[in-house]
Amino acid sequence: MSQALQETGLWVKRLQMQHQRAANAALAGLGLTIVQWDALRHLEANPGASLHDLAQLTFQTDQSMGTLAGRLIARGLVERVPGPGRAVHHELTSKGTELREAGAQVVDTVLAASFAPLTLAQLVTLDDLLHRLVHPDATDDRPSGD
Repeated sequence: MSQALQETGLWVKRLQMQHQRAANAALAGLGLTIVQWDALRHLEANPGASLHDLAQLTFQTDQSMGTLAGRLIARGLVERVPGPGRAVHHELTSKGTELREAGAQVVDTVLAASFAPLTLAQLVTLDDLLHRLVHPDATDDRPSGD
């Protein structure tokens, strides 16, 4: 069983790398990488989040997220805004929002092509299984694959 589990783990990692390579290639036309687009996505979805929180959401170290935020600010995609006390938060600019939206369409196209060999029922099952693995103690009150 150990060998089978190792192979399954490798298949998950290979699929993730396949998605990352394809998304990076497709996003290059927008001047973005998947890491930059993901940061924009999480900034929009989590207003007021600290850089530490964003680092965790994007699988970055705090230092990497700080560097990434600086680059996004330099490109005019993100701006620093004052928060409560001495806190500073980051928000998307209108240009950042436009690129995030355009990037979302690109990533959706990449993922649609990747998952095209699966039927809708298989895709719903895969989603359910991955959700259970990532959140083993959660009760699943998500809507079924509609």
